[in-house]
Amino acid sequence: MPSDHLPETGRPAAELLAELARLRAADLPVRGGQVTAYVYDTGREAVHDLAATAFAEMLEVNCLDPTAFPSIVALERQIVGAVADRLGGGSGVFTSGGTESIMLAVKAARDAHPVDGRGEIVLPATAHPAFHKAAHYLGLEVVHVPVDASFRADPAATAAALTPRTVLVVASAPSYPHGVMDPVPEIAAVAASAGVRCHVDACVGGWVLPWLREAGRDVPPFDLSVPGVTSLSCDLHKYGYAPKGASVVLFADESLRRHAYFASAGWPGYTVINAGVQSSRSAGPLGAAWATLNAVGAQGYRDLAVGAMETAERLIAGVAEIPGLRVLGEPAVPLVAVASDDPALDVFAIADQARARGWFFQPQLSYQGIPPNLHFTLTGVSDIGALLAALADSAKAARAAGPPAVPPGLAEALAALDLDALDDADFAALLASVGVDLSGGGGEPEMATVNTVLNALPPATREDLLIRFLSALYA
Repeated sequence: MPSDHLPETGRPAAELLAELARLRAADLPVRGGQVTAYVYDTGREAVHDLAATAFAEMLEVNCLDPTAFPSIVALERQIVGAVADRLGGGSGVFTSGGTESIMLAVKAARDAHPVDGRGEIVLPATAHPAFHKAAHYLGLEVVHVPVDASFRADPAATAAALTPRTVLVVASAPSYPHGVMDPVPEIAAVAASAGVRCHVDACVGGWVLPWLREAGRDVPPFDLSVPGVTSLSCDLHKYGYAPKGASVVLFADESLRRHAYFASAGWPGYTVINAGVQSSRSAGPLGAAWATLNAVGAQGYRDLAVGAMETAERLIAGVAEIPGLRVLGEPAVPLVAVASDDPALDVFAIADQARARGWFFQPQLSYQGIPPNLHFTLTGVSDIGALLAALADSAKAARAAGPPAVPPGLAEALAALDLDALDDADFAALLASVGVDLSGGGGEPEMATVNTVLNALPPATREDLLIRFLSALYA
């Protein structure tokens, strides 16, 4: 068994690669479409192989200094230009992912609009937690506005939430949980009338919606061509199918983009100027994204977008045939959320049954009246027949097994628990008592009970428990 200590002498390459393969054996598969979250597969092995080769070619190039490595400027210009060409123009920054793109958009809005006291960002309840993270890091406050019965942001509630301290208003195209589009033109108009900037989170939808539109689908306005939209984020490692670490944030004007930058000359070392949050970083993701975009091409993306959307529509139709299940909202992109209307049919139990059958259906907890559900991200390689069969079979098994048996009073006990009094080992033992083994020797955990308990707790308590979980996992 390999030690956690660094070996005195280097280990052979074959041995290390074999150990990597052994460790990867426990991971969810990244190809084939049986994982309905986290991964995006074109089904085109030549494209994936090319991306890996391009990643390796740029692996050791450091994005810290574009004057030292001019290739990164050329690649970024091409990538940002291609994204801007499909999303209403503007200028932008290549980033490591949606969270960094959102962080830069929030920073730019804050710095471009100084206010007395702590600034505020106004966002719908369905907006991605990356905005909460950005607010936390940047010293801002989050003001939530409700969504309507279709899970769309409410423009009137947005207008009512604006104050002199508002620096940014947010809309999603679409929101991740249910694939539903916010009314971007109305939200942007509300922001513009108050002299406030508006960011559109198109991290998941930005590189599928324009291709659906070009293929003749009805896509509502959402990008920088909409009056009042001042920035937009688009992840290329989602429906752009690039390897992870690839996103773009666009700004309607270059002066706002400059507010996203950071520079420091107040020390005796090299001058620091960063377009993104990171300083030193590999250009591997940049090279891989550039290669992927050019290898797939516009027609390839149209085909992939249409194929994924048709798969989502078949899933929506198929869910209607499974007793007790229903789709939440009206998805505008290939994201579908499925809830249960039957108390005897528990979605968390369905997720566990699916995992036992080789499928990963992503559980989502209830929030502000939105029921717990299962999230499905569909791509062009999703085998909808096999997926629907697995969903129906898992639902049948979950109904037979019944909802998970939660020990009486467990949720209340966790809510009252003094987490600061537990070290990581004690918390790991607590998890083991409800079936979650962090030692790596317990096989796949029964997560239905855990999710049911989390679902019964308020969001703040969920967050505290999740932080302790992460800490114990890496201890």
